[in-house]
Amino acid sequence: MADSGERWSWGRAHPAQHQTERPLWREDALEGVRRRNTGRVLVRGLGRSYGDSALNDGGRVIDMTGLDRLVSFDPASGILECDAGLSLDALLGWLRVRGADAEGYWLPAVMPGTRFVTVGGAIANDVHGKNHHRFGTFGEHVVALELARSDGTLLTCSREHEPDLFAATVGGLGLTGLILGAKLQLRRVANLWLDSEDIGMANLDAFFALSEESADAWEYTVAWFDSLANGAAQGRGIFTRARHAAADRRLVPALEMPRLGVPFAPPISPVTPLTSRLFNELYARRLFGRPRVMRRVPVYKALFPLDGIAGWNRLYGARGFYQYQCVVPKAVASAATATLLDHIARSGQGSFLTVIKTFGARAPAGLLSFPIEGTTLALDFPNRGQKTLALLEALDEIVAGAGGRIYPAKDGRLPRRYFEQFYPQTARFRAFIDPGFSSDFACRVGLVDP
Repeated sequence: MADSGERWSWGRAHPAQHQTERPLWREDALEGVRRRNTGRVLVRGLGRSYGDSALNDGGRVIDMTGLDRLVSFDPASGILECDAGLSLDALLGWLRVRGADAEGYWLPAVMPGTRFVTVGGAIANDVHGKNHHRFGTFGEHVVALELARSDGTLLTCSREHEPDLFAATVGGLGLTGLILGAKLQLRRVANLWLDSEDIGMANLDAFFALSEESADAWEYTVAWFDSLANGAAQGRGIFTRARHAAADRRLVPALEMPRLGVPFAPPISPVTPLTSRLFNELYARRLFGRPRVMRRVPVYKALFPLDGIAGWNRLYGARGFYQYQCVVPKAVASAATATLLDHIARSGQGSFLTVIKTFGARAPAGLLSFPIEGTTLALDFPNRGQKTLALLEALDEIVAGAGGRIYPAKDGRLPRRYFEQFYPQTARFRAFIDPGFSSDFACRVGLVDP
């Protein structure tokens, strides 16, 4: 199946004209990759990349969501084999129905902030979750992957076989070929419910203290903060830490589908400086004056809070938004994060949704993997044109000066001059780019020629 038309990034700030093919059979996907005479191609999953890494303007896109089989599962080892187009949503649904055995449930070791991503997309972006300090990135738990190249080569890559190509493909933004399928190492958990604790943070110092205190005993850690607060209240927010409940009460939670939805993008976005300030003020008071609140919550609700609102990205209106996610090294994290927050607050362009968390000291799974040991910020800025771009460029300078980097899966405007500084393995990565593949992101940062 093929169609042509305009496609948008998840942030809705980047349009592109694609010829999209959605193969239902493996052979059709392979044939689509090998047709190099029809221009360069890009492989796409569920399209949750915020920027332009899943766009290929003027070219072809292979939509892998039709190849979504679960091939096999070994309940003794926890190794699962599947097509690259299988979504985490479908996988979690199957694991939930399968239920627990004597030792507990199986789950993917690492899951991002939405379950509506494909396995192939999770590998290509080497996604991370709220438990990086314990389990690293998605790519660390990929046992092997099957890769189709545009010259007709079909390879099985792992850390033992074709290790360099494997490292380039994990986090390689879909530029090394088509990921057909993968073997994943799942992990045991005692329960599908989490014991979760929300703790009020008075300022940024409280975040760093709570992160240090929670690292050993709590698997999932993340904090919301008020990006508009400054001075003594800079970094005020709510720190959340969670761990899987004991096996004594194995209730199976529902895998909730979105209960609300945003059917269209309003012509004027309701996300304004005034509404952002109001939301931040109300959310900061969510604990109702209590210093901390303990809850038992379903793992799905805790890990994927925005999945309860279908099409939430449309809230930012017709012009869309930019998500800005950066990480700064641990040694300078406190000072660099304070500088970033100060600049955002003074700009008056506060983020509506703001998240801060820590990355642990783990070796990167891929050549272009995003996490380094330190602190990461994720912020959503409504697209107000040059005013927003100027703010993001100023944040780039702070991140670059701190020795940090920007997340390619969420970027849609990073200047080319910064990319190789942020990713020193770029020169090595270029050797593994498939000449039949491209993307708007790859052209913009100089990974491939336009």
